[in-house]
Amino acid sequence: MVAGRYRLRSVLGSGSMGTVWSAYDEFLHRQVAVKEMKVPPGIPASQADELRERTLREARAIAVLSHPNVIILHDVAREDDQPFVVMELLPSRSLAHILRDHGPLTVEQAAAVGIAVASALEAAHAAGITHRDVKPGNVLVASDGRIKLTDFGIARNVSEATMTRTGIMLGSPAYIAPEVASGGAVIPAADLWGLGATLFAAVEGHPPYDADGDPLETVGKVVNGKVPKPKSGPLADVITALMKKEPGDRITLREVRHRLYPLQTKTPLDLFGPELFRTPDGKKTSAQPDATDTQVIKTVLPDKPEKKAGESSSELATDPGPLPFLRPPTPAPAPAPAPEAATVFAPPPRLSRRGTAATAALVAIAILLFLLAAGGGFALARTVGGQPLLPPAAEPRTTPNGPTDVPAPSLVQQSGDAGYATGTGGQFGLAVPEGWQKFVAPHSTRLGVSTVVQYVSPDGRRSLRLERLAGYFKQFTGEGEYITWLKQTYPSDAFQLFGPEPAEDGKGTKLTYRTTEHGTLPDGGDKAVTRVTFVYLLKSGASLWVLSVTAPVEQEDATRQDVFDRIATTLSVSD
Repeated sequence: MVAGRYRLRSVLGSGSMGTVWSAYDEFLHRQVAVKEMKVPPGIPASQADELRERTLREARAIAVLSHPNVIILHDVAREDDQPFVVMELLPSRSLAHILRDHGPLTVEQAAAVGIAVASALEAAHAAGITHRDVKPGNVLVASDGRIKLTDFGIARNVSEATMTRTGIMLGSPAYIAPEVASGGAVIPAADLWGLGATLFAAVEGHPPYDADGDPLETVGKVVNGKVPKPKSGPLADVITALMKKEPGDRITLREVRHRLYPLQTKTPLDLFGPELFRTPDGKKTSAQPDATDTQVIKTVLPDKPEKKAGESSSELATDPGPLPFLRPPTPAPAPAPAPEAATVFAPPPRLSRRGTAATAALVAIAILLFLLAAGGGFALARTVGGQPLLPPAAEPRTTPNGPTDVPAPSLVQQSGDAGYATGTGGQFGLAVPEGWQKFVAPHSTRLGVSTVVQYVSPDGRRSLRLERLAGYFKQFTGEGEYITWLKQTYPSDAFQLFGPEPAEDGKGTKLTYRTTEHGTLPDGGDKAVTRVTFVYLLKSGASLWVLSVTAPVEQEDATRQDVFDRIATTLSVSD
């Protein structure tokens, strides 16, 4: 029994990073999956504690994901100081086991898998989470047609490095991205490679690189060898476009879905028949690990010093606040006094019922006198000034699209990283409206690959967006190319540009544009929604930073004065 609630029943799978159990939730009376986290052998005690803490932090980050193609995380429990991750139990088989027992998938089956995994990764990346271990073993296919991505257990905060200072690398050698295998930054583009390698295995029946030999040898082939080519077919172009050595050359997840949708003409329920969920006689059971399981690889990193005793790891994710289940140290019980030295304390005197009532009455009278005095003074001042006692009722200015007046938000200073999509630089400081929700996602256009950090107002009507186009000024001489691209993004009759003009600070450029979107109402009529966007363009080194605030056109003046003008002056960047 874990945490007095989850009763472990049987092992579903086991690897170097943990064991997954089928379990029963005694409180909610439902089946769940419980992952028991393991500490790799040979890890010092201090780093073992760090790994456990990271597990709790990552679970907290992953819990924000709610997507039909992502396994749901229910809870994180602790038993004997060991973390247990409680997840949705999906009666299914992993894609790795299906490939092992039944061979390659058909084109439609592989397309369905690709669409599901790409959708799951889009949701994860939008939340700032990189999976880092996309492979057939982490893709679950259920007999009812559901396809889900699981095991975000080694998913990292995007600011973390690939290897720790002791040279430990986590991942599946046959599916790990070249830049990750070589010790580069962990960025969302690594998941694109993993998706491509998974689709390669789906159509070929084997991983792109040999995982039967030494893991370091396999990693060497990934880093230094040629990228294997899939056999010709409808998915070959997608796989090739994903498995590019340069992260910036890989196609986006949205493009993957656009290319795969036409290839799937049936539902997954019809594509994955019951025969795929029976293990043929003589095959190994699913509890036995595959050769492509996640592994812990010890490498020699001469340029990274060993961590000294007591030194904290720079790779540890940012502290999100108090972690669950942390108990304050229990103070040692005070020694009981000897009987002969015992002191008898008399209880404090109690107020009589009459004294308590009298005290309450006096307080009430004092408050009443204060209110009467304040109210009388206010009324006297209004009367002498010839003003009515009550102010006129304010009429809120509204339009069919919402209120025109919105209160000026309070700003809070924040810092972040807008460079993880490219792996270099990108630190910024910015005051953002308090209470606006943050989202982080990669963005790929003909101007290059970038990272978008976006903040959305609670009502969803206004948004703040910060984007860094790394290396922009290595290709273009000014902001004109960005403005040209911006115009081409919208239909000519739905885009109106004002500017550009130099910013007041003399450093950047400002421009404003309006866009109109049309939608169909339930009664068949047309609804046009016009939005206004204020933009601040700033050059830093070879990068172009784009700060923009978008709002309904009815809130144009309030948004410019109370949000954009105040925020633009707070932006600080380092390239």
